[in-house]
Amino acid sequence: MNNTKKIKIHIRKGDTVKVIAGNDKGKTGKVLEVLTDKYRAFVEGVNIVTKHVKPSAKNPEGGREQTEAAIHISNLMVVDPSSGDATRIGRKKNDSGKLQRYSKKSGEFITNG
Repeated sequence: MNNTKKIKIHIRKGDTVKVIAGNDKGKTGKVLEVLTDKYRAFVEGVNIVTKHVKPSAKNPEGGREQTEAAIHISNLMVVDPSSGDATRIGRKKNDSGKLQRYSKKSGEFITNG
């Protein structure tokens, strides 16, 4: 029997997040991609790594390329749309009865992007 548990993730692609732990603590950026199976996310301008690239037809010189690496989701918090501070996320029904994420700090609904 497979013992995998589906985990709810509090961030989505397009959210603005703040790093709360690690070498990039305090930085904010936009979520580019979320890897749900690994519980990690790629954030713009955060966790930059240098990759050595071999010369190819596309890139004849090769060299070093800087890209974002995945960061664990537990080290990220969504930024409150009104105040700009990191906040926890809750879920409640909006006026149309649809379940939507909201900021626990200000109580405002969070729109993606």
